[in-house]
Amino acid sequence: MADAEAVMAAVPRTEGVSYTGLVLNPQGMRRALAAGVDEVNAVVVATETFSRRNQGSGIEESLENWTGIAADARAAGIRSTVTIAAAFGCPFEGDVAPETVLDIAARAAAAGPDEIAIADTIGVGTPDQAATLLAGLAERAPGVPTRCHFHNTRNTGYANAIAAIQHGVDTLDASIGGIGGCPFAPNATEDLLYALDRMRVHTGVGLEATIDTARWLAERLGHETPSLLPAAGPNRGGSV
Repeated sequence: MADAEAVMAAVPRTEGVSYTGLVLNPQGMRRALAAGVDEVNAVVVATETFSRRNQGSGIEESLENWTGIAADARAAGIRSTVTIAAAFGCPFEGDVAPETVLDIAARAAAAGPDEIAIADTIGVGTPDQAATLLAGLAERAPGVPTRCHFHNTRNTGYANAIAAIQHGVDTLDASIGGIGGCPFAPNATEDLLYALDRMRVHTGVGLEATIDTARWLAERLGHETPSLLPAAGPNRGGSV
């Protein structure tokens, strides 16, 4: 984005927190390094139409860009993640075959990522898809940590996240208050943190503090956020 450097310069840096930059091409990688990011996340979209409309390049060019980005990240001594976007469905081409996603992931893995992520960019995924893709990643990219990015657009995001936990995912994305995301779908929220907390899944993220932050965001924005937990509150009888 045009103001990415200004955002990075203004963000308070806290020890122990890794600050990530989204990078789509070599120019973006140079800017990210100059801005002092701790890690980079490159995106390869699973369908040709969405890839060209969203980032102005096809799948092959995106994979080439990713290979260069991964090499530059290693040289700079920072982590790199490759995200396979629209892995569960595309707003232009419809359903995406798991083999398509896994073939892209296998090619991306050849560049030596520190992590491979699969993203349900438009919120159409279901738990069985999450299980299939994670099982496939374990075969195509053994030993590479995995991350999932879900949207709750059709009220399946949290179910997908739980399925991903059950099938060995290492990291889940979320956003406080449901703020942010792409123009095709709203993001997941801290409601996911509540579910994981109740399941005794340790995240290292404070639930009460996250709720307070979501309420602060709503005040700053002047309207309620999409998340439910700040309004309902946690279950006081449970673990918090």
